[in-house]
Amino acid sequence: MKPELLTTIRTLLAQGATQREIERFTGVDRKTIRRYQRAANSSGVATGSAATAAGGTAAAGQIPPPRPPASATPSACAPHRVWIEAQVELGRNAVSIYQDLVEQHGFAHAYNSVKRFVAGLKRRAPERFDVLEFLPGEEAQVDYGLGAPTRHANGKYRRPYLFVMTLKYSGKSFRKVVWKTDQEVWARLHEEAFRALGGCCKYVVLDNLKEGVIRPDIYAPELNPVYAAMLAHYGVVADPCRVRDPNRKGTVENAIQHTQGTALKGRRFESIEAQNDWLAHWEERWAAPRIHGRKKRQVAELFGEERPHLQPLPATAFVLFRQGVRTVDDAGLVQVEGAYYAALPAAPTAKSRCASSPTASRSSTPAANCCAATLKPRAKAPSCSRRAIACSIPRARPPASWPRSLRSGPTPPRSPVNCSPAWAAPASGRSTASPNSRALTPAPTSRRCARGCSPPIASPTPRSNASSSVAPSPRRRP
Repeated sequence: MKPELLTTIRTLLAQGATQREIERFTGVDRKTIRRYQRAANSSGVATGSAATAAGGTAAAGQIPPPRPPASATPSACAPHRVWIEAQVELGRNAVSIYQDLVEQHGFAHAYNSVKRFVAGLKRRAPERFDVLEFLPGEEAQVDYGLGAPTRHANGKYRRPYLFVMTLKYSGKSFRKVVWKTDQEVWARLHEEAFRALGGCCKYVVLDNLKEGVIRPDIYAPELNPVYAAMLAHYGVVADPCRVRDPNRKGTVENAIQHTQGTALKGRRFESIEAQNDWLAHWEERWAAPRIHGRKKRQVAELFGEERPHLQPLPATAFVLFRQGVRTVDDAGLVQVEGAYYAALPAAPTAKSRCASSPTASRSSTPAANCCAATLKPRAKAPSCSRRAIACSIPRARPPASWPRSLRSGPTPPRSPVNCSPAWAAPASGRSTASPNSRALTPAPTSRRCARGCSPPIASPTPRSNASSSVAPSPRRRP
């Protein structure tokens, strides 16, 4: 700073000018002016022209008089305080409030007055949250985040899903990244977390994601059947949060932010296995020995106290299954993993919820339910690669172009795999039937179904006179 400018600042400070007035007069920032003001008011330093004119330095131990307090000048916005407070509660900013003050209330002062006044109104005490304390082994919190960029199979870097389960009492966490998520992956990650922690907690607090909660409700939420069956197998109760209330599971939210900001920030991995290995190493080397921010104790020490209180793991692992909605076809069948199952009683085109075990072999009966009835597949059909079962097959309706004598007679069934109906004559020859009967029978069709199987040939019994002894010769459909 130039000496003449510094002398001007010191002179104005000695005359009692405010920092804003000195800033407008000299163009120097208020922070710089405040620094020189503090240096001038420090003990042992004489300020003013009297000591300098007296010929020298100030006497040792001389303390300058305190600076008089600034006069409490009322704000120009004080007359409009009630109106401004109402606008601030509506969430409006200082610019919009200043514009309305000028247009509606004839405000003649500068915008900075409104900005300082609104900032003072918004200066409130920070929001407080209650700390929820739980006993050891009582609660765990789970959630998804995003991991570090990882090279995918297509050669591009993508961010996988980061699964984190954190014990509420100790803060011990299980972390793993996966490429995709569904109800099966969500249940398997919980099972791996229970195995890694060496036991199960009593409650699991989760968000309302579709893998865990189908219909959110504060009193009776509808859980995903696969997730509910997995928790029942391990004796754990799900406690979904309220909608748009992530503070209920703040422990795992902080754990995800800690993982993303400390363990994965600025890193890239060539495979998802490498990222999982690094997360496991980081948990044991840095996360577990760290000091808990609120309890001021090591996380590993707290987990040592909590581990004996975890529920024991079951002897057998949970058998995962998939659940989906299938449409009932015209034959009363539903298709699950290449096999057909009876969904009776069910109307055609109705929606049926089916569940099947992904680990069951195709030669065995999968653990599947459809319309509350066990699905029992039969052996493979001789002319089709798909399996079918015996059930009541609806009859096919003959074409309207056929004679009434044939349309009123018995109709052939469809094939077990719902192929196109086939019509054929029982034998060759001529008939002595009456001309009025016109027993016309088309030849067997050679059309195949979409799966490449040939439909079976059914033989209806045409109506004729009692004197008929030989079936008419087959003719093709017009």
